[in-house]
Parts: sequence; structure tokens; C-alpha cells
Amino acid sequence: MKRFLTLAAGLLVAAALSAGEVTRVEPLSWWTGMKTDLQLLVNGEGIGAYTTVSIEGGKGVKVKAVHTADSPNYLFVDVEVGKKAKPGTYTLVFRSGSDEIRRPYEIAAREPGSADRDSYTTADLIYLIVPDRFANGDPSNDSTDDTAEKARRGMPMGRHGGDIRGIMDHLDYIADLGATALWCTPILGDDAPRGSYHGYACSDYYHIDPRYGSNELYREMVAEAHEKGIKVILDVVTNHSSTEHWWMKDLPFKDWVHMNDPYVNSNHQMGLALDPNASKADLAIMEEGWFVPSMPDMNLDNPFMLKYFQQWAVWWIEYSGLDGFRVDTWFYNEKVPMSEWAKAVTDEYPKFNIVGEVWQANPDFVAYWQKDNPNTDGFNSHLPSIMDFPLQGAISNALTAPIPGQEQGGRPQGGFPGRRGADISGVYNALSHDFLYHDLGHMLIFLSNHDIARIGDTFGHDPRRMKIAFTLLATLRGIPQLFYGDEMMFVTGSARRDDGRLRMDFPGGWDGDPVDLFTEEGRRKASADSTWAHAADLHDYARTLFQWRKGSSAVQKGRTLHFIPEKNTYGYFRYDAEEVVFVFINNSDEEANVPWTRFKEMSAGLGEGVDVLTGERVTVSDATVVAPKSTLVVDYRL
Repeated sequence: MKRFLTLAAGLLVAAALSAGEVTRVEPLSWWTGMKTDLQLLVNGEGIGAYTTVSIEGGKGVKVKAVHTADSPNYLFVDVEVGKKAKPGTYTLVFRSGSDEIRRPYEIAAREPGSADRDSYTTADLIYLIVPDRFANGDPSNDSTDDTAEKARRGMPMGRHGGDIRGIMDHLDYIADLGATALWCTPILGDDAPRGSYHGYACSDYYHIDPRYGSNELYREMVAEAHEKGIKVILDVVTNHSSTEHWWMKDLPFKDWVHMNDPYVNSNHQMGLALDPNASKADLAIMEEGWFVPSMPDMNLDNPFMLKYFQQWAVWWIEYSGLDGFRVDTWFYNEKVPMSEWAKAVTDEYPKFNIVGEVWQANPDFVAYWQKDNPNTDGFNSHLPSIMDFPLQGAISNALTAPIPGQEQGGRPQGGFPGRRGADISGVYNALSHDFLYHDLGHMLIFLSNHDIARIGDTFGHDPRRMKIAFTLLATLRGIPQLFYGDEMMFVTGSARRDDGRLRMDFPGGWDGDPVDLFTEEGRRKASADSTWAHAADLHDYARTLFQWRKGSSAVQKGRTLHFIPEKNTYGYFRYDAEEVVFVFINNSDEEANVPWTRFKEMSAGLGEGVDVLTGERVTVSDATVVAPKSTLVVDYRL
């Protein structure tokens, strides 16, 4: 009897060990007609024992291979979706001996023309927002039961309640400003117990953070933005995830992330990946060290991890109708797998634009990372666009307000060396390095972003400096990007970078806000308050420039001819066969005459043009005077 009970107990234990379940299948769904191979990540207690996998429900869809992982709770299943496969709900069947688990899986019809979708270009102005701080359209999701951090609007680093519905409520404001593309900082799940509002520590790659809304609502927002002429860019992070990600409790493979015990921080030496003399040990710390202790560094050298990341990128494009990506901390990734990631996305969508954050002041370091750049080591990143940090630093240096008694020296915001309050020559010098860049049409130019102190503070709350910055942004080569609120000189009161405060709430985005800067009436009323005295004027100035830019072929696609700055003034032309745009920047504290005769290489034969900022017809000459700290922009249609 004792032997029988022991045998029965053993059978029960064996049955328990063989019992499996499926809790996750990712990607969540797929489509017919895709180039990207489908590999399912299947997660569930004991599912690793169910290695006989098939698909039922129709012809043309079949399992090609099944891969086990280090953890017994994962399977990776390669699925072939043939050219003749029909859209519909299929059934994944997992078997282990006589045990069977069945799971439905949707393979939908691909939208016509999906692969040929357009993306953001030099014809666009990108408007960058931090969703948690833009507008609260649905207070009911400010705090949710399934997320750790609750709303605390009074805390600079807390959740404030901005959401997708709030963005949808103000798409007309974005369009009216002249923006034609919207970049939101990450909106996927970030379940960190604190500081989760920024979204850069992803805890779920396939779901929108519930405090912003849902996958379905995000897809609805993209569609509505498209109706208003606005493209949508998703901010994604491939270098790191979050210690709160569900897989951190049970990694599929031991090398799914770069294991870090004892903890090693990245050395943040951004040039190591292209330095031919770099130590392998230093490079390993750069690539494998963690960004911060709460952000595990992903190991893209693991082929299953790389495939997983390629697929969620493609899935979001196809599912939501996205128009582009911005990729955080590009050069912290292993560069070869990351180039394969970018190639996988652009092989599926040839026109799709991806811009990578390459935060470097040296133009040659930035140029290295652009697709097809003729690098001496033969490396091709397959990254279409790069962020022009050298130009951003030059503009910042030129317009930073002098500190009394410290007109020279110090380090301006953005971390680039130079003189505080230096003259406009730095912008000329930055553009003189354009010979280094493989494709000027795929460079994102900007004045600031969510990682840089508010330019209103940096420029000393000076509306004149702001207007010069807007003029440069609207007329220089590349794809312009504007950080939300800069169009009205949002300020914190300190020129020091302070993330929680510089990513401030947009007044009018919350019920009960005493000021509403989303409406023209609200901006006019707010002008009586010293805090917002210049908001209406600056907004209108920026809107005039950016709306005009939408119709200027010379600015969008033309070439640049510029002249060496003199006495803190700078003249340049943007031109093509149909149009010439003349820009004169007077960054000095005195009136300046336009040296029109000096510019005869381009100015000769130009008669009457239109002053872009006033709409009046003007004839520029050596007698034309430009006020201190101001600009002249004249459009000549040939």
C-alpha cells in the first residue's frame, strides 16, 4: 500500500510538472503579406515542455521551427505566413505527450499600400511633447489599479495626468502652429514606482501605458492626426528596458539582458563605438553597462532578443499606422545588431524614417551614424536620420544670455563648450561642416528637447533671442523639431537642467487651469500676466514662420549659400530653381545695415520680394536697416 501511494504521489508530481499554460503570445497578432518573418514569443508556466506546435485554421500558415529557451517557461516559435495565406483567426496548438493547449491567434489583412507609407521629411515641422505634461483629457485614468505610481500633479517628478485623449483634444492647436508631425516621448507601459512619467523605462513593449489610454485609443489618435495633416512619430528605446518589466522575474535566456552583478554603470563614452583605437574592455562597459540601476541593458547580440525587438517595432507601425520612429540613446546599443534592427524596419517600409539620438558635439562623430555614410571601417548603421546636436549647440551658444560679469567662459546648456553670449559665427561654423554629412535632408535640427534646459531660461527670458531662434529653425536645412511650449517661451526660472520642471504642464491642459494658452483668446488674456507677457506675440511669430515654411520649396529642399558673419550679423540664402529665400540675422545690440552688395553672388537681380514676417512687399538694399537682436526673412519667387 505504501509503495502504491508513493507511486501515485510520483505520478501526480509528474503531471504537475508537465502541466503547462500560455499567458502571453507576442507579437499580439500579425498580418498577411509581410516581409518580416514571424517568430512568436510564448510565455507561460511550463510551456517549454510543449515542443510539438502546430497551427490550425487554414492553408498557408504553418510552424517552421520551435526553439526552447534557458527558462522552462518560454518557447520561440517560427511561423511561416505564406503568400496565399488568408486573414482570419487561427489556432496555435501546443502538445506535450497527450497534453494539449490551444490558443487563438489573429492574422489580419494588411492595409493596402502599407509597405509604401510615407514618413516625415524636410517638408515637416515636428512638434515634440511629453504626454504626461501636455493635456489631461481623461482624469479617470490618472491613477490605475494595475500601475504602481499614482498621480501627484504637485510633484515635479510625479505623474500629472496628461494622456492620449488630451493630445487628441488639442491636435488643432498643433496643426494651427504649422506643425505637421507629432513626436511624443514614450507612451508604452512604464511601471516604475516613481519617475515613470517620462516613459523611458519600458515595462511592456506591446501595450500603451494605461494612464495614457489603450492601444485602441492610440490607433484612433493616429488616424485623427492623419485627418488633420499630422504625422505621428513613436519614441522607442532599444538600449534598455525596466527592472519592472514582467520578464525580469524570469528571463527567457540568461543573456537576454546584460547581467550586471556587481552593478556596472555605462561609462557613457559616446565615441568608443567608432574609435579604431578603443579598448575592448572600455567598449564593453559602454555597451553592456546599465544606463541607470533601474534600466537593464538589453543584449541585442542574442538573436531571439534582436528578433523580438525588430518585430515589436514592425508590429506598432502596422497596427497603429505610424509614420516614423525616434530612437533613444542610439549609440549605447551594440552597433551591428542595431544596424540590423534598422534594416529590418526599413526593409519592411522603405520610406520609413527613423532618427537616432546621437548626442555628440563633434560633427564627424554624428555623421558616422547616418545610413550609407562612407565610413572607413565599412560600417553602415542603416539609420536614415541623425539629430544635429552640433548645430543645436551652436545656436544655443550664440543666443545664450550673458551672465553679468561672465560674458565669456562657462558651459552653456546642452553641454557644449563655447562662450556664453557668443556671436552668431558659431552657427556659420557648424554649417561649414556640412561636407561631413552624407544626407543633409535626413538631419533633425532643433533648439531644445526634453533633455535640455528650457531655451526661454537659457536665453534670459528675452523674446528677441527666441525670435532669432525660431527664424533659424524655420529656415536652415534639415527637418525642424520644436519642443512644446518653446513657441511661447515656457520658462522654469532657472537655466539649470531640471527634468521634472522643464517638462512642465501646458497651461490650459487641465480643468481649472487659470491660464489657457491653447486658445488665441487665452493667450491674449494671459499677456496681462508678466509670466506670459510675450506668449501671444511669440506664438504668432512662430506660427507665421512655420505656416509659411510649409509652402517654401527652397527651405524644404533647396541649397544654402552663406556669408562669413560680421559684427555678430549673419546673412544666408536658401534657394532652388523656383525660389530664393534671404535671411539676415542681426544678433548684435546695435542696428545693422544689410550688406546687400556684398551678397551680390546671389542678391544680384533680386528685385521685390515678400517680407515673410509682415507680408509686405519689400526691396532689400544696402540701406535696409535691421533692428538689434532681430531678423529679416524675404521670399523671392522666381
